[in-house]
Amino acid sequence: QVQLVESGGGLVQPGGSLRLSCAASGFAFSRYTMGWYRQAPGKERESVAVMSSLGSIRYAEAVAGRFIMSRDNVKNTVYLQMNSLKPEDTAVYYCNARFLEAYWGKGTLVTVSS
Repeated sequence: QVQLVESGGGLVQPGGSLRLSCAASGFAFSRYTMGWYRQAPGKERESVAVMSSLGSIRYAEAVAGRFIMSRDNVKNTVYLQMNSLKPEDTAVYYCNARFLEAYWGKGTLVTVSS
């Protein structure tokens, strides 16, 4: 059974940091492109960071220089280190895996507010 379970969301003040995790199981994790996406209230889901199976990363312009994505192919986990958070980063953050098929987690809410 395929599972993607996000964790690490919460409430943080502007300028603060959070680290999201996505634990994967049920598929050949190391072969998959992994991604973080987000959906803010009233907006469409958008790509935040995507990492290929070979480790190349593409960041959205809005987060480049502030967010860092990484993966651990032993723990089958991807991470998103989010620094210098802004109120506009408030959204539900989703983990995605794609290769032969695409899988989604249920998301974790990040709220940036003072």
